[in-house]
This record gives sequence, C-alpha cells and structure tokens, in this order.
Amino acid sequence: MPLQPQPQKSRQHITAAFVADLFRHTPELAYPPGLRPEAFTTWQARVRRRLKSLLTFPRVPCQPPPRLLREAPRDGYTLQSWELYPEPGSAVPFLMLVPDGVCAARPAPAVLCCPGTDHPKEGLCGEPVPDPSKPVFQDARQAMALQIVRAGMIAVAFDNPGTATLCDPKYPDWKRQAGHLIWLGRSYEGLSVFQKRAAFRWLRTRPEVDSARIAACGHSLGAKPALLLGVLEPRLAAVVWNDHAASWRERELATNLAGVAPWHYIPGLLRWFDYPDLMAALAPRPLLITEGGRLDHHARLRKAYSTLGAADRLKITFMPNFADPKTRTRAALPEGLDAKSYARYANCDGDHYFKPDIVVPWLRSVLFKIAPKA
Repeated sequence: MPLQPQPQKSRQHITAAFVADLFRHTPELAYPPGLRPEAFTTWQARVRRRLKSLLTFPRVPCQPPPRLLREAPRDGYTLQSWELYPEPGSAVPFLMLVPDGVCAARPAPAVLCCPGTDHPKEGLCGEPVPDPSKPVFQDARQAMALQIVRAGMIAVAFDNPGTATLCDPKYPDWKRQAGHLIWLGRSYEGLSVFQKRAAFRWLRTRPEVDSARIAACGHSLGAKPALLLGVLEPRLAAVVWNDHAASWRERELATNLAGVAPWHYIPGLLRWFDYPDLMAALAPRPLLITEGGRLDHHARLRKAYSTLGAADRLKITFMPNFADPKTRTRAALPEGLDAKSYARYANCDGDHYFKPDIVVPWLRSVLFKIAPKA
C-alpha cells in the first residue's frame, strides 16, 4: 500500500523561509520539563553521547604530558607557564596561577578560565598582554584568573584557538580557520573543547589540585566551551556561564536568520538540542548564569534542577539594567528584530563583561562546600 502524503501547513518558494521553518522544529533531544528523575538520567546520558558525536573529537594516540616552561613568584601566588599537547602537531600554551601554600599536602580547588572572543590569557592573569591597544584587555574586570587565584583557588587560563599567542600574524583572520575546520569535519568549538578537556583530565592528576573540586568558568565566547565541557565530563564540579541564557534557534528566527560568527557553528547541533537544553543536562551540578536571558528558558532550567532536588544549585543574575524584576521582558519573542531590539527581549541590554563580584564569591561558595579529597 503506498504511503499517504502528510499534510503540510505550507510550501516555501523562498529558501530562507524554508530554512526558517526548519528552525521552528523542536530539537530531537530538547529537555522536556515533565521528565521524572529516573527518565532525566537516561535523557542526560543520550545528550552527552550525542554531543560528543557532534564535536567530532579526533582519536589520538597517547600524547606527552604538559610541560612546565617557566614560573615566577607573584604577590600571593606563583605564575606558571605551561604547554599542553592535546593531539599530534598541536602545542597549546596556558598559564596557571597557584596560591601560596598550595601543595600536595594542601591541594586547592581549580578553575578552568575560558575567555571572551580574543581576550588573551595574559590579560586574564593581570600580566602584560600581546596587544595592549585594545582597551578591553586593560579592564581589570576581565582579569578572571587573577580574581580567582586571589580568592584561594588555582586558576588555569587559555587563549581561544587562533587568537593572541595562537594567532598567525601572516593570516590574523581566525574566522577563516573556523570554516576550514568545518571543511575537515571538525569545528572551532569542538577544537576548543577538546583542548580544554585534555587540560581538565591532566588537572585531575595534579597533586596540588583537588580533583573533586574543579570548575569551568567561561565568559562570552568562552561560555560555550565551559558548558560543553561540563556536559561531557560528569566529574566537573560546576560551570559558570558568564553570558545570557536563551535559545539560539529563537534568536535566529527573531533576527531574520541574521547568523552568528562562524566559530559558533557546530554542524548538526541545533537538530538535537539548544543551549538551554545543554544547561539542563548539567543538573544537578551547580550552574551560574550571570547576564539574564529569556525568562521562559530560566523557568525550564529551574524545573530541571527542581526535578533532581537541586533548585539551590542554579543561580541566575541579571545585568544592572534588569536588576529590578519589573524591568524584565516576559513578552513572547517576535520576529523581525534587529540585534539591539533582540537584546531587550532577552533581558541582556547592558554591559557584557566578566562579573567578578558575582562569579568569584559563587565559585568559592560552591567549591569550598564540596568535601576535599581524602
């Protein structure tokens, strides 16, 4: 018997309209708020497996351990310069700040610091930066790693791939490399997460690091690698998303498929889930969102954490312009917006920067609450 044609709402001549209709579909592994706790664990495992598949990590032989290049004393901590070897042909420099007094006998919590866009690791550490001409590098608020080590935690700071000391001065446009990676069956963010996963696994072996108390903290471009690492690695203790929380599918529809920078694209990701779904998959581990977002997605996240009896482990704060709940937009997200109008609907129309006054006390409260390793 021949298959019967399925009814359709409409057919589109315009390709952009057809693609927009695809964006209106619900992702196949979207978090359904009605999940019971036992079903939540099954859904969570499916999300983890699918995400790992989408990131297309390479299979690599055993690599050399990271190498300490140099170290220097600072006021209250030691600055260490390291080099990581995550896969053949790749050397990734990073900086590690270790508080005075921390050692194998007195291990400390550690935080992987994932910067925004092209913020160099030196700027995160309060050190001289490769390109001091950009004022954001001189903003003391962006010194994520420095603020963290001063609070008694080990801080590990990276450059984003292709930026700062990882930039080729002959071809400084690192956006092109995102396209090349996709051509090769990989992705920019997949590369970033792969490198940070290698660092995380190495950190767990370090005697001065309390392996049960390692968090990932990401600002802007660094927020997604921090989140993705948390979903992939159940042993990661906590995640900071220093950005707003909203659906990327909805944003594309609201802004007429305006598109995002090429380094954000992970082929196939939005077919399976959106970023609020991945945040839900972190539950019951602590999650901090610092810059607001869409309130309906906040409600879904709260449901996920409440389902697992962990409502107190999710914290959401807002930019100053939306500190008063009366100023927050609850209206449905319309289409045809420009970027500025979208930001108001997403409750994030304000200063976008690392929020040390919120993040650092939260990290201390979360990581120091966990029992130290024996």
